[in-house]
Amino acid sequence: MSNPWLKKNPWLSMWMSGANAVLGSARGRATAEARRQATAMSNEAASQAVSFWTSVMTPPRKKALSAAAKRRKPR
Repeated sequence: MSNPWLKKNPWLSMWMSGANAVLGSARGRATAEARRQATAMSNEAASQAVSFWTSVMTPPRKKALSAAAKRRKPR
C-alpha cells in the first residue's frame, strides 16, 4: 500500500507556485528599494566630503553686519 502523504497534490502545488511568485516580487521590490537607499546615502556622503574639503581650500566669507551695527550713534 502506498503512502497517501507522498502523492502529488495539484492544489498544494498551485498554491506554492502562487506564493513563490508573490514572495519573489516582494523580494525584488525590497532589494530595489535597498539599492536606491544605498546609492542615495553614498551620493550624500560623497557630496558632504567634497563640500568639506572645498570649504577648507576657499577663504572664509566676511560676515554681514546687522542693521543695528551699521547705524552710528548720534553725537
